[in-house]
Amino acid sequence: MEGTNDTQMLVVGAGPTGLALALWLARFGVRPRIVDKTAGVAPVSRALGVHARTLEFYRQLGFAGRAVDAGIVMESLNLWARDRRVASVPIRDIGQGSTPYPFVLDLAQDDHERLLIAQLEAAGGRVERNAELTGLTQYRDGVVASLRHADGSVEECRCAYVAGCDGTHSTVRTNLGVTFAGGTYEHLFYVADVNARGPAVGHGVNVALDEADLLAVFEMKGPGRVRLVGTVRGDAAAHAERNDLTFADVASAPLEHLRMEVDRVNWFSTYRVHHRVASRFRVARVFLLGDAAHVHSPVGAQGMNTGIGDAVNLAWKLAAVVRGDADARLLDTYEPERIAFAQRLVATTDRLFAVASKTGRVAGFVRTKVFPAVVSIAFRSRAMRRYLFRTVSQTMINYRQSALSHGRAGAVHGGDRLPWVPPEGQGEDDNYKPLMSLRWQAHVYGEVRPALRDVCDELQLELYQFPWRPVMKRNGLARDSLYLVRPDGYVALALADTSSSGARALRDYAARWRSKG
Repeated sequence: MEGTNDTQMLVVGAGPTGLALALWLARFGVRPRIVDKTAGVAPVSRALGVHARTLEFYRQLGFAGRAVDAGIVMESLNLWARDRRVASVPIRDIGQGSTPYPFVLDLAQDDHERLLIAQLEAAGGRVERNAELTGLTQYRDGVVASLRHADGSVEECRCAYVAGCDGTHSTVRTNLGVTFAGGTYEHLFYVADVNARGPAVGHGVNVALDEADLLAVFEMKGPGRVRLVGTVRGDAAAHAERNDLTFADVASAPLEHLRMEVDRVNWFSTYRVHHRVASRFRVARVFLLGDAAHVHSPVGAQGMNTGIGDAVNLAWKLAAVVRGDADARLLDTYEPERIAFAQRLVATTDRLFAVASKTGRVAGFVRTKVFPAVVSIAFRSRAMRRYLFRTVSQTMINYRQSALSHGRAGAVHGGDRLPWVPPEGQGEDDNYKPLMSLRWQAHVYGEVRPALRDVCDELQLELYQFPWRPVMKRNGLARDSLYLVRPDGYVALALADTSSSGARALRDYAARWRSKG
């Protein structure tokens, strides 16, 4: 490819994944170009749940508080069967002590996207609308992307790298010839944003588990406003095939089970649920992220959060390579780190979703009798609550098998998310505050040996020393050990030995990856 690139990074798709990628790149000093074929933010988006790990990422950029204020924290999970609530468990602080955000936040995707757009614009970026990718050609030193604009003109955009964040029907993935193996669930689902009244309105998440119908009700910002997600069965499915299905066709039975009265339907749509993972997340200079790389059932509200995790993982690596701070080999770690999690996630949510949506007398008995009892028992156990939260919140995700991950100190391995240590007192900072620098940094909980301090000075590596407290051990950290932390808050190198040999290990690691401060 001859000539100078028009942009270092072209991001195709301005949903949450693409916006998060563009925003992180911009904050790293890389000005991306982000395009989307739509005219604006879709007002009928389905994704709601924003989990702790996503909010931790947002805190690094300084706007997690805005996200929390824009949404609503879920107070409880309520299970209903045969017109009565059969289980209710509090979830507002279910992750207390493990993260600054020990809850599940409901934030409508359209509001979420507007928040990300505002942050991107504040960082000097903007979304180019009505610009559709029509083709890609890769060269040794770059990519040429064909973009069709609203007036019919076609532009040839030269760029160093391309990120496909353009959804399930990704044009980027199609142009790469990457397979998207998986399938589609047989059931049709509907989603509706309504204003309603009743005992299942305004109390977190409510799920009707009746034999024939499955309905989930999510509390949203605003008086009486809820999101409904349910199955379309029987005669209603036939209406859907004719494209004349209405809310009245699908909602009567499950709403009666929840004793809910709907005053207004703000919007209504149907969709099918897929479970697929791309065979590759990278082909040379082109990357796949979010729904372009993996789609799965809505169990646990994992989709959007996983895409944002993809974006953060790729952004700091791309920025380091583009700036010349790291060898291009660093980009080789994106696919293995993210595809392994996507494959596990799709398999897990597939099994859970199959059980939740299965019809028949036995399946109905399991949902209405067995499942509520199991949930009630499970939430009585602190260990089980902690495990469930860590799984759903994505704070359990690790990259222990990555080429970037080495060592172990205490219970923390290289590749683990840095454990959160709450502040000691009011007005004090926690150990996540330094992560806002978006730079590689060394953490020591206890005493810092002179040899280690000298190497950090030599590498111009930020070094943070935290006075030892018992809570650190409870959270898995080892006293006087070194934790080299990546810009995305994951531990790259964990060393229990911080003497001269440990200091040499840190120097060797930095030399291998050319990581700079």
